[in-house]
Amino acid sequence: MIDKRLLSKRFSEHAQTYDAYANVQKNMAKQLVDLLPQKNTNHKMNILEIGCGTGYLTRLLVKTFPNAAITAVDLAPGMVEVAKGLTKEDRVTFLCTDIEEMALNENYDLIISNATFQWLNDIPATLVKLFTRLTAEGSLIFSTFGIDTFQELHRSYEQAKEKLQLSMDSSPGQTFYTLEELSQVCEAAIPYLAAAPIEITKIEKLELEYFQTVREFFTSIKKIGAANSNKENYCQRPSFFRELINIYDTEYRNDSGVKATYHCLFFKIKKHD
Repeated sequence: MIDKRLLSKRFSEHAQTYDAYANVQKNMAKQLVDLLPQKNTNHKMNILEIGCGTGYLTRLLVKTFPNAAITAVDLAPGMVEVAKGLTKEDRVTFLCTDIEEMALNENYDLIISNATFQWLNDIPATLVKLFTRLTAEGSLIFSTFGIDTFQELHRSYEQAKEKLQLSMDSSPGQTFYTLEELSQVCEAAIPYLAAAPIEITKIEKLELEYFQTVREFFTSIKKIGAANSNKENYCQRPSFFRELINIYDTEYRNDSGVKATYHCLFFKIKKHD
């Protein structure tokens, strides 16, 4: 379970440093743009963006759809303030709210979200809410992280637990879906799959980052506000973390540095009238 208050606090606190460290998230945003509808981009459209952060994807949408009205939503007030400062467009409306609590009163030609669905506590309910607000030929396009994200950290964590003979049931972060698992969640949640034609496009790719040290990797996570926001506890003993860092540095270092894997999942769910 994600602690939304803690999540909002952490993202707000690190809104000023987010763009300097969010290289993978920026690459994911560019990949989402490649999945956007290529026809009628000059038409008037109504777009909802979920988890806009500092507005990086928002500004890509502004360029791609010059006549669109865009509503950009984020949970963290600090992020929204940065996005407002960087996005000077009257046709963009920024809202600070939790999409899981937000009442949607409009229909949208495009609903889009970059690297945000992993922070939802009820993905199926959110999918239903969003899908029912798509226009007749609207699209829901989103990216999130998959099961192999930070696999080096998770393996090092488990090895450190085993070496120190710690039996606690804990993890250094969230548990993510495989591409196929999330695809099944989408198919089960969307209410019109059997009643109307639906096209689902799904893509996965690995992004690798390298750091001089394990601590530098941890710092990069902290600087984008994405530290563990689960309500469940994880081991914080200094001796344990020394062992974890030692294992990580030994097992996952090469000539480029210490490796961190991001498993990126992309979905495009399109209605057909």
